[in-house]
Amino acid sequence: MAKSKKNINSVLKEVLLLVKPSEKEMKEIRERLQNFLKKIEKSRKSNRINAQIFVGGSFAKKTIIKKDSYDIDIFIRFDKKYKNEIISNLTEKILAGERAVRIHGSRDYFKITASKNLFFEVIPVKFIKNPREAENITDLSYSHVNYIKKKIKSEKLLEEILLAKAFCYANGAYGAESYVSGFSGYGLELLVDHYRSFIKFIRAVSKFNTNSDNKIIIDIEKHHKKKSNILIDINEAKLKSPIILIDPTYKQRNVLAALSEETFFNFQKSCKDFLKKPSIDFFIQKVVNIEKLKESAKNKGYEFSLLEIKTEKQEGDIAGSKLLKFYRHLNSEALHFFEIKAKGFEYSGQKTARVFFVAKKKNNLKITGPEINDKNNLNKFKAKHRVIFIKNNRIYAKISVNFTLKDFFRNWKTKNSKKMRDMHIIRLEIIN
Repeated sequence: MAKSKKNINSVLKEVLLLVKPSEKEMKEIRERLQNFLKKIEKSRKSNRINAQIFVGGSFAKKTIIKKDSYDIDIFIRFDKKYKNEIISNLTEKILAGERAVRIHGSRDYFKITASKNLFFEVIPVKFIKNPREAENITDLSYSHVNYIKKKIKSEKLLEEILLAKAFCYANGAYGAESYVSGFSGYGLELLVDHYRSFIKFIRAVSKFNTNSDNKIIIDIEKHHKKKSNILIDINEAKLKSPIILIDPTYKQRNVLAALSEETFFNFQKSCKDFLKKPSIDFFIQKVVNIEKLKESAKNKGYEFSLLEIKTEKQEGDIAGSKLLKFYRHLNSEALHFFEIKAKGFEYSGQKTARVFFVAKKKNNLKITGPEINDKNNLNKFKAKHRVIFIKNNRIYAKISVNFTLKDFFRNWKTKNSKKMRDMHIIRLEIIN
């Protein structure tokens, strides 16, 4: 046990050197951020808009991890006198001349390119004193930042949070966006604070049994005296996540409402694997080697197909969710004729995604037909299929899959152009 602990600690020390942004990066972010804040504050004043500008997110809480590019959250907190429907327009007015891209959502926000790897996301929020007054989840951001800054002050705990975020990010579980359905940054900060370390957090996750009727509930501030109160106070739709984490700043909110069972179970497996055999590899984002995957499929007698799909929808959460939904639909369609041995979805962050499938043709495929007393459909079914048999008063057909995986996707695309349009997909292209 002592040897295992030493091994984990040595791995984590090495990881911290990789996941902390360099001082050079942080200095550049701070300088560009300060200049930007001065400009928009000046614009706010000249437009006589009653609002407060504050920096939020991981940067404000000192829990930002090293990435290829950085998104810094900047909130403009508007006075109550402004109606909810106009604060996005007022934000646009403040940002005039900044080449801001308007991102549509439940409340529009704006993205500004500060450099090739630095972006500012400017988000309008309402000034609220009571969480019940929130008209949008972002209205709670000010409370979230303040809570974390007051709660987590030690450098050691901040490092534990960095480890958790890096681990989640590398294992595809970081982000509350619908195409990720994972842990939000705020959620991870709360969980690590609750368990007091990254290791204790993933050990707890590895032991969670979410298949039981007893929901895993974490109520840090003990807002609810009984579990039954939680089930009453929180919207039922927000209670479907494997873990219910009560927001310390708002007792009627589940911080992990976006966490899906699929993402959680994959993450749980990563936790177990890491604890069993600690390695720095668990903190490095996996990049699929397409050529290696293709060669491996060929050696095993499987078929391989790489596709690129594109949506007409706005980049980000909307595009990502549409592309993911279409990928899952393609998978379910292919399953009628192929055994899917491996598959993958990689969203670019723009309007396109690449997906791959490794598959094997199904043998002796059986298609269910009508009951034998349904003469009209029975004759049609017989005319369509050559090899048929009857079982329990129903007719069936046996067919062989005489087309390749790529042929399947080509034919599917030709026959389902309307369905693609309905799913907001404007391109389906076979790359490899």
